[in-house]
Amino acid sequence: MIPYSVTFGGISGKYASWKEATFAVIPFPVDMTTTYMAGTRNGPRAILDASSHMELFDEENKIEPYRAGIFVSTEIPVTTTGPVAALKEVERRVKATAKAGKFPILLGGEHSGTAAAVGALMKKHGEITVLQFDAHADLRDEYLGTPHNHACVARRILDTGARLVQVGVRSMSEEEDRYLKKDESVKTFYASEVKDSLADVTKGIVSSLSGNVYITIDLDVFDPGIMPSVVTPEPGGLTWFEGIDILRDVMRGNCNVVGFDIMELAPIAGMGAPDYLAARLCYRLMGWLVARQAE
Repeated sequence: MIPYSVTFGGISGKYASWKEATFAVIPFPVDMTTTYMAGTRNGPRAILDASSHMELFDEENKIEPYRAGIFVSTEIPVTTTGPVAALKEVERRVKATAKAGKFPILLGGEHSGTAAAVGALMKKHGEITVLQFDAHADLRDEYLGTPHNHACVARRILDTGARLVQVGVRSMSEEEDRYLKKDESVKTFYASEVKDSLADVTKGIVSSLSGNVYITIDLDVFDPGIMPSVVTPEPGGLTWFEGIDILRDVMRGNCNVVGFDIMELAPIAGMGAPDYLAARLCYRLMGWLVARQAE
């Protein structure tokens, strides 16, 4: 694949090369269907830029994950014909990444891209459970005239045949509430449940996951107090440590994580902390994966 003009973590040489990489980062700078506020097209670059200011030593896992190799590909091209062309390119890139034996990471960009990534990995692995961190259920069948709206991504994930476990939800339509009551392939853990009993919810999430798992993180799952840079901020979200505690148990569990994404960052000029949070979250996930491979 062709490399991007910036690397993850500011790394260079063999650690940033396609040949040596364990991880392949795919920037998805798409902002076609977002509602309320815009700006996700700037998300991938902001995460990559922030990552160059991180310490590359993972203090939790006591390793330097970048030594496993992190390649960053060119951005998914955006056209004015709508999201379908971009989604097809996501599927093609993720398929090529997985075929090459590398671990795909999608950086967004609006959440619609997740369904394309999952679709590509379903073709390789056959069965996948998607763990969706999100303030919103995203289970509408169509929104604002398109089934590929970011508010429909969970429905499109289910269309691939994947199972779905949701975490942090605190906003949905009446249509989505009805859908959740009838579809047993979706398990939802609400943000209020996380606040009431993090330990019980975490156990419930881990027990709901087996086999191959894809993790998608819409950054609006976090409380706007620490993550204001999203297109639809919802009060009452997860703290950094709540999110990390859940992810730690998932990553150390028995499931096989086959890919992940971090989506919907809409950078705010002069406010770097949310961009940095997204970069740190991405790197911590890499760290857990590298540490697990070393066991």
